[in-house]
Amino acid sequence: MEPRDVFDLEAKLNEIVTVYEDLERRLGDPALVKDRAEYQRITRQHNELQPLIAKFNKWKQARQSRDEAQELMKDADADMAAMAKQEYDQAVADLERLENDIRVLLLPRDPMDGKNVYLEIRAGAGGEEAALFAGDLLKMYSRYAELRRWKTEMISASETGLGGYKEVVIRIKGDDVYSRMKYEGGVHRVQRVPETEAQGRIHTSTVTVAVLPEAEEIDVQIKDSDLRIDVFHSSGPGGQSVNTSDSAVRITHLPTNTVVQCQDERSQLKNRIRAMAVLRARLYEMEQRKREDAQIAARRGMVGSGDRSEKIRTYNFPENRLTDHRIGLRIHSLDSILNGELDQVIDPMILHVQTEQLKASGTAT
Repeated sequence: MEPRDVFDLEAKLNEIVTVYEDLERRLGDPALVKDRAEYQRITRQHNELQPLIAKFNKWKQARQSRDEAQELMKDADADMAAMAKQEYDQAVADLERLENDIRVLLLPRDPMDGKNVYLEIRAGAGGEEAALFAGDLLKMYSRYAELRRWKTEMISASETGLGGYKEVVIRIKGDDVYSRMKYEGGVHRVQRVPETEAQGRIHTSTVTVAVLPEAEEIDVQIKDSDLRIDVFHSSGPGGQSVNTSDSAVRITHLPTNTVVQCQDERSQLKNRIRAMAVLRARLYEMEQRKREDAQIAARRGMVGSGDRSEKIRTYNFPENRLTDHRIGLRIHSLDSILNGELDQVIDPMILHVQTEQLKASGTAT
């Protein structure tokens, strides 16, 4: 006999199948293509439900296999019964795994998960060594984006003379970027021996990372009267001029005193557009954090306070070790992680958060 919660789960999934089939019918209507916004909305909903429907179909197949094997186990032939028992055990294990996967897919989706992001990396304590590690993190995230077939573009950068960065901002565009990058925000600590250290002593430096979901104009309304826009010469490392025109743009949002600047493009207009996009993302993130203050224990509390000043990771070069302090994860393959193989760090974090959400919802198995 099936447990009551399995019946409830199947009933809920059958309701979702009805919704999914209705979406498929609507997508088959030629008239829908004429309404671009509605077509995109329906397509997005359909795509979001596809993984859940696929898991449900596999779950039904596994249940059928279990029931058939259970009948065969009654066979008088001992060899046949033994084979059926193996199939039964496999089907039961598959059902348990698929039910857990389905419960995860049924968790409320973060509405920002599908957004692109602006990634801001800033050198903290440690002077030039911190700036150099900011450059290492830039390479790590750029390589990770490449492995996931995301696109990156430089928004702004303040380089040091030795190849490091005081601050660098990049945009990452692709499928569900924010869903995988949102737990990267915080303080990243590095422990290593600087090349200039004659005594071989290990130095500790810090770099802060902020992950801002890209906001559309409909997400954030900005009044022109709230902005102060300044233009200036773009500069490279050591104060060298990138070009001789006033193409760099600095925008100050007066109500919040938020300042962004962009100088990567030679066109003042393009720099202004990019700077406005970053400003919009920062204001959007600020507004989201205000809304979440009342839910810190439920969401951010799962992995710490979520405060930007919180140390989330340590990169220990002498021991080739990365430690994620939020979940107690230790991995002795720092070299591969810095080469962009971040899934081995991000996947356990996502699994931890999902497990906590399942516990909070009372559906954990």
